[in-house]
Amino acid sequence: MNQSVAEPDIKPLTGGALWLAAIILATANFIAVLNMTIANVAVPHIAGALGAASSQGTWVITAYAVGEAITVPLTGWLASRFGSVRVFIASMVLFGIFSIICGISGSIGILVVARVFQGLSGGPLMPLSQTLLMRIFPREKVSAAIGLWSMTTMVAPVIGPILGGYLCDDHSWSWVFFLNAPIAGVSAFFAWNLLKRYTDKLSRSGIDVVGLVLLVVWVGALQLMLDEGKNLDWFSSNTIITLCIVAVVGFIAFLIWEWHEETPVVDLRVFRHRGFSVSVLTISLAFAAFFGVNVLTPLWLQNFMGYTATQAGFATAWTGVSSFLIAPLVAMAAGRFDPRKLVFWGVMWMGGVSFWRAIANTDMAFWDVALPLLVLGFALPFFFIPTTTLALASVEEREMDSAAGLMNFFAHPLRGVRHLAGDYRLG
Repeated sequence: MNQSVAEPDIKPLTGGALWLAAIILATANFIAVLNMTIANVAVPHIAGALGAASSQGTWVITAYAVGEAITVPLTGWLASRFGSVRVFIASMVLFGIFSIICGISGSIGILVVARVFQGLSGGPLMPLSQTLLMRIFPREKVSAAIGLWSMTTMVAPVIGPILGGYLCDDHSWSWVFFLNAPIAGVSAFFAWNLLKRYTDKLSRSGIDVVGLVLLVVWVGALQLMLDEGKNLDWFSSNTIITLCIVAVVGFIAFLIWEWHEETPVVDLRVFRHRGFSVSVLTISLAFAAFFGVNVLTPLWLQNFMGYTATQAGFATAWTGVSSFLIAPLVAMAAGRFDPRKLVFWGVMWMGGVSFWRAIANTDMAFWDVALPLLVLGFALPFFFIPTTTLALASVEEREMDSAAGLMNFFAHPLRGVRHLAGDYRLG
């Protein structure tokens, strides 16, 4: 069992303390997602400062992605073994520590290792910040809390390249990592004081070593294949072919093992809930379509229209601005209207704007590029917020951490699609 309850002699959070906890949890999610993109524009600066080739510099991005991809699906198991609050606080503290190590790294090798551990630490922050919100908030306010959390998920990837470009241009690449430390430290302090009253019934089951090894093997191989595919010309490279075979075989073996294991490291049985399965599929397809198109925009602006990385970031940032503004209203609407209708209109809206953007050409002015993206941003919360709420509401409370981890793993907007769309990291 992994059911979180407040200790009998301590009252649950209310009022300002409740919303402060919500802001802290949303901030944790924000910095975890931010670090997937903030270092993208810093790669040339890092490579130059550390005397590394650009191809070596891209491992700074790959290392974080691999570490994060491994621990996100492990969130449920970690929470059941050690408690969701303890895992969240530990992840936040370690995230800050490894961010400092990244910033003071004197060689590309040390930086890459530190980024792996930063990714391992940041992985649980996303799903646990989500499930803890749902546990501390009364049922009637859950949609509003998820709306706040969703805003950080949608805005952070847009802010990342802009902030990273500014820090590298005006300060130093090290500040891309140093920035995380004070945020993580303050968040961990307040989170512990606010959330330590919530305890978990810890699992005493053994460790699924085979499942853990298989997970690391297939996820690591898949992430490396996606990250290095373009550099190695995809399947013309024996390395990519080998990684693909390892990923496929490892994935199949992992599914078979975990489905029959009594105490799996990843609880795949949450997919027996139809609402969860359909919600995850919807989020995955919608975000894949969204990022499959939009991750190309900064690349196109820089390579064919002469935009700098910062200028391209400002042009695409309008999607995050409109999402941020409309998300609170959508969160309130999700509690009053049939969420399936909101999801339908959100996805249709995205499709309509995609047709609008099909007329794009290199003679377009800044606002010709930015305006459709601004309108597009209004659509994102309509499918993301209600679908996220539906997914986690469809599972049992003891399964919530596992469900959130799997949902973030399969549905996270920056996993995989950005690599297939193009080498955006070097834009």
